[in-house]
Amino acid sequence: MAKSAPAFTCTNCGASHRKWVGRCDSCGAWNSLVEEAPLTAGPSAKSLGAQRGRAVALTDLATEEAPPPRATSGMEELDRVLGGGLVPASAILVGGDPGIGKSTLLLQAAAAFATSGLKCVYISGEEASAQVRMRAGRLGLSQAPVKLGAETNLRDILTTLDEERPDLAIIDSIQTMWADNVDSAPGSVSQVRAAAHELVNFAKRRGTSVILVGHVTKEGQIAGPRVVEHMVDTVLYFEGERGHQFRILRAVKNRFGAADEIGVFEMTGGGLAQVGNPSALFLSERGQASPGSAVFAGIEGTRPVLTEIQALVAPSPLGTPRRTVVGLDSGRISTILAVLEARCGIPFAGLDLFLNVAGGMRVSEPAADLAVAAAILSAREDVALPPDLVLFGEISLSGALRPVGQTENRLKEARKLGFSQAIAPARTKAGTDEGMRVRQMQDLTAFVGEVFGAG
Repeated sequence: MAKSAPAFTCTNCGASHRKWVGRCDSCGAWNSLVEEAPLTAGPSAKSLGAQRGRAVALTDLATEEAPPPRATSGMEELDRVLGGGLVPASAILVGGDPGIGKSTLLLQAAAAFATSGLKCVYISGEEASAQVRMRAGRLGLSQAPVKLGAETNLRDILTTLDEERPDLAIIDSIQTMWADNVDSAPGSVSQVRAAAHELVNFAKRRGTSVILVGHVTKEGQIAGPRVVEHMVDTVLYFEGERGHQFRILRAVKNRFGAADEIGVFEMTGGGLAQVGNPSALFLSERGQASPGSAVFAGIEGTRPVLTEIQALVAPSPLGTPRRTVVGLDSGRISTILAVLEARCGIPFAGLDLFLNVAGGMRVSEPAADLAVAAAILSAREDVALPPDLVLFGEISLSGALRPVGQTENRLKEARKLGFSQAIAPARTKAGTDEGMRVRQMQDLTAFVGEVFGAG
């Protein structure tokens, strides 16, 4: 039988190569390829077909099953992101920047679930048990009925979990786990993949919910092979700017709930505090109306969130003007500037542009295009928008304004916070919202002409 060819895997993106090269063809990382041991030779396809296996039970699409039971923690923001609570036998992956508060969040979550009646085990591979107890003391969680352990050997961890039979196991972090049957260093692609596979299988076999903490790369993606994100049921990202106290827990994948759902927390001296009304929080420091400020009525998952978009336009002393963007997609900003110049005749040559989303929030929704354009034009023309105005709408390359979904929820949230007028694309189903005046615009040229008196 022919020997299996060696495989080289990129430790940055997980791409597989047949031979070693200095630079990964998929992600461009240098010196990131490591050799993986080939799989042992198993039974051939013919022998698999000849041996009869166990028949799989099949059902039709009309079969009705009860929804999975959920355990709530009492932390409403966490339960919201999980889709309504923790599902038994689920595998959850939580990623985030170093020092953003992942361990603090999960220690508080373990204490909350344990207080609600679940048996919880917290395994730390990065800190000693004494360090975790010190953090629990600072957070006021010393009396929480959480079992604590510090170990990196995967075989010992699985044996302990088999004996304890917990309802929830937290592994901090997956990159520190070491499987003694895999010939590579901890944190490598092989080790991460093997550890995640064993822990997910344990979750499904024993009915234990498992939460894995994952490190992220400098691009913000969870380190290791992408297959880990496919293995688990839910992928959460813990986001935030170090200069702000706000933290966003965002679901990018959830088999038991809505994706793109967010939970908002505030970092305090006593740990992470929940924020029940993020719109009021993000707009709390908004003062009097000033040029370059526009309020966007957005949707994050199923929740409407109002955020302030700030812009500053100034003459540039450089040959190539600067474009500094925080909290928004820089490629989308370039597109909006091109549409304003090509369709509305408003040039930005020789002008520096700085854009920011207040409060450290990240906005990726295309519906923010109109609010971004309004903030940029307000800063360029030095004209302040009305303080009780919200905007939303997608800008096409032709300059037309395209309708967006969940208009009623956006307007309801805006009215609740004291806003009385909105600008939206034409053909928007605004409904009959008392106390809210909705002006519908056909295209960007009409918006510029009516709001800024130019076109």
